[in-house]
Amino acid sequence: MSATEIDYYQLLEVSRDADGGTIKSAYRKLAMKYHPDKNPGCGESEAKFKAINEAYDCLKDPQKRAAYDRFGHAAFQQGMGGGGGHPGADFGDIGDIFETIFGSAFGGGGGARQQRRRGADLRYDMEISLDEAFHGKSTEIEIEVSQSCKTCDGSGATPSTGERECNLCNGMGKVRAKQGFFVVERPCPTCHGRGAVIEDPCSDCRGEGRVDRPQSLAVEIPAGVDTGTRIRLSGKGEAGPRGAPSGDLYIFVHVKPHAVYHREGTTLATRVPISFTTAALGGSVDIPDLSGETNTVDIPAGIQSGKQLRVRGAGMPVLQGRGRGDLVVEIAVETPTRLSKKQKEILVEFRETETGEECPESRGFFDKLKDAFGG
Repeated sequence: MSATEIDYYQLLEVSRDADGGTIKSAYRKLAMKYHPDKNPGCGESEAKFKAINEAYDCLKDPQKRAAYDRFGHAAFQQGMGGGGGHPGADFGDIGDIFETIFGSAFGGGGGARQQRRRGADLRYDMEISLDEAFHGKSTEIEIEVSQSCKTCDGSGATPSTGERECNLCNGMGKVRAKQGFFVVERPCPTCHGRGAVIEDPCSDCRGEGRVDRPQSLAVEIPAGVDTGTRIRLSGKGEAGPRGAPSGDLYIFVHVKPHAVYHREGTTLATRVPISFTTAALGGSVDIPDLSGETNTVDIPAGIQSGKQLRVRGAGMPVLQGRGRGDLVVEIAVETPTRLSKKQKEILVEFRETETGEECPESRGFFDKLKDAFGG
């Protein structure tokens, strides 16, 4: 008896919509019944045994079964797949060709199960002061995150139970189907590419292997961080399903504006108003930096508004490096708005002594006006 003369489903005594487990069970039952060891010398039993094996070899493979369902026995005859040999061998050869040319997208990896899906990365936005950015900070945050289920230890299965091989893909994690002249490979829709299914899911995580619960994490903020700095906590993100690796947690730093200083990288800048007498006669101002030290800044006589004075090494620390940036002091000369009678008299007397040489920039501007507009 040849399997090519009888429908494979009839040979195995199953319906055409039977699943992989039903086909496997039927095959084992018939193979035991017609095994040559149980029927010595019986040619009919031996032929039936070979035909059963041929049918099962086709129907247990999703790719071969799809081809058989569409084309019948002709799928494995000369002209449809390359002549003779083992049923379905030609479709296996097509798959091998696609693997060689296109790689794992068409079945590479020798039939290994799909790699377990890693948990998602998470983001946490943290706001800190400029002072905390200067000194660094040790803190603790609490987030709601998917973590490995303690009941099933992340397996997704009820304790004392486990997984079984997926009947649809026979543990391969993928299935193949013929579309026209091409063989297309996709993740198995039953086990989602894992190659195994859980028969008795854990009641706490419903088979996911993870549950949402709050988690406290210690975070070290290094000195010198700036807005946009990203700190990675490896493995502290969302737990992967069914024991897969966890993702990462990324802390995004946001530095709040400071009341005195404006930051540009490692440089701290501030605007310091001084009296017009200090600007004229010179002097000094004391400016504390974020380290707590006081920096004495000398004001040269005759300084103008907008002039910048630099204090080396009084700025922000270099992130993960050595040294500090600079402190830049921008001078703003302030004109007095409230004068006593005596101060006004002194200023009037001073104005009467002015020759124009005291303010060369002002004199130069008006000279340009005269030249431009003919005096």
